[in-house]
Amino acid sequence: MSTPETRATYAVSFCKAMADIDRDEWNALALPAATPFLEWEWLNLLETSGSVSMRTGWYPVHVLVRDAERLVACAPMYVKGHGEGEFVFDHLWAEVSRRMGIPYYPKLLGASPFTPATGYRFLMAPDQDERRLCLVIMEALEKLCAANALSGISFLFVDPRFAAILRDLGMRSWLHQGYIWDNPGYRSLDDYLARFGSLARKNVKRERRRLRDQGIQVRLYAAPDIPERLFADMHRFYAATNDKFGDYGCRYLTEEFFDALPGLPRNRVAFVAAYQDENPDPMAMAMLIRKGDRLNGRYWGATRHVDYLHFELCYYTPIAWAIEQGIRLYDPGMGGEHKARRGFVSIPTVSLHRFRDPRFEHVFLGNLPEINSLERDYINELNALLPFKRGPGP
Repeated sequence: MSTPETRATYAVSFCKAMADIDRDEWNALALPAATPFLEWEWLNLLETSGSVSMRTGWYPVHVLVRDAERLVACAPMYVKGHGEGEFVFDHLWAEVSRRMGIPYYPKLLGASPFTPATGYRFLMAPDQDERRLCLVIMEALEKLCAANALSGISFLFVDPRFAAILRDLGMRSWLHQGYIWDNPGYRSLDDYLARFGSLARKNVKRERRRLRDQGIQVRLYAAPDIPERLFADMHRFYAATNDKFGDYGCRYLTEEFFDALPGLPRNRVAFVAAYQDENPDPMAMAMLIRKGDRLNGRYWGATRHVDYLHFELCYYTPIAWAIEQGIRLYDPGMGGEHKARRGFVSIPTVSLHRFRDPRFEHVFLGNLPEINSLERDYINELNALLPFKRGPGP
């Protein structure tokens, strides 16, 4: 890759492995961030487990910025030879590029792999000029692209403040629909359901009762009190769910990834498990990742289909636990309109893009306003399905 670039006292370099970066230096910048998915332990685990590698099409080129010896900014970056595992579905753009005779891959990507959760940004020391450092990094990334024939730069599921800065530096916003559950201070799950219309509230209670009537019990295990065997169980459920979707699945995480999850910082991981009758083995599981007052739903699976089981493990039990724990925001992940009908508000999420070839950049920018307008319409349509008595607000 290209050699380090300098601007004033800043020196920008690229690193091909998190293991080669000092954990404490990186985390000094990552731990204050709201998202857990930019922390050294998470990113390093993806690489050391073999989930992120040349073999899987994710080649790390993490950016580091130093002022003298001090690390003042960093960010996970990857060279991608395909568009899989991103959850920003740019296959259409890749096809347009192919028809124009312009290579779309390889490309340079800023993201936390396989993680459709808002929060990506350049991590920076609080005493630095944020806009200036962003400009320094973007100049270095553009030179990296030119030196290595990369088609352009993209950032996925971007933090809103970071997005505003990079738009000023020439990046363009592509909107995507996402979900969020907001807790204004509920006292219990019943308190939350009291906001629902009567029919919607009765449906939720009926769904939960149907599971109990079948002898299904649901338990939530939070770190550090998670039984060790559940980590291996979670891998089996994750693999089975992704295998079910075939080419549309996202099976990148290895068994080694789940085996090493207990090494994440304390209180990051939680599991929701369902059991039937006296069977000690779970029939279904969901995985949650927590940081502070934010909760993220990640993966789920079941040994067999049971009506409403997915809703209980991925929505109702996590929401009840979030209320108990004082968690403010719960991002349940991507999905269809069934989330809206259970109270998850649709919101715009943002990816940022810039392409080196001016012909393709022209086509992209020419179509982006209409694409974003259609996505806003879709968000409004989903929010029209919300079950609340009066709108999505508190």
